[in-house]
Amino acid sequence: MQIRNTPADYGLVTIVIHWLVALAVFGLFGLGYWMVDLSYYDDWYRRAPDIHRSIGILLFMVMVFRVVWRAANVSPEPLAGHKAWEVRSAHLAHLLLYLLIFVAMVSGYLISTADGSSISVFDWFEVPSVTGQIKGMEDTAGTVHYWSTWAIVGLGVVHAAGAFKHHLFDRDRTLRRMLGK
Repeated sequence: MQIRNTPADYGLVTIVIHWLVALAVFGLFGLGYWMVDLSYYDDWYRRAPDIHRSIGILLFMVMVFRVVWRAANVSPEPLAGHKAWEVRSAHLAHLLLYLLIFVAMVSGYLISTADGSSISVFDWFEVPSVTGQIKGMEDTAGTVHYWSTWAIVGLGVVHAAGAFKHHLFDRDRTLRRMLGK
């Protein structure tokens, strides 16, 4: 398999990043959904948010790389059987997913740094607050984070349903291209 995309297929880097981001996004959503109900005395009360923030920062770095990689590579052409509305819908869905993922990550960062503290990423490095202390920012950022993550999951489910529709009903190569087959 080639490393870079071709006009016909996705390359290894694009495929790996796609599935890594999907796994991280759904994993972060599940962790976030679970951790908000932890009590102060739960062993995971501090550990789960630290893991959530650390993975979120690493995901941000992967997404920046993904945008650069996408700009530096050719995008495979839509398959011949795809209707114009399917192609436009897919482009819009991808654009919205990218936008929502960045909104979720930035709002998550703002929640964590609203008090002026930095974020420790698995004790490897620190990401400082760029805002200092802004009263009430964590509440606004929390609302944005909550709704953007639900939107990502909803749109991600629609995205996956479209891939399965192409695979199971249209019997085309849409899903297989993202599996490297």
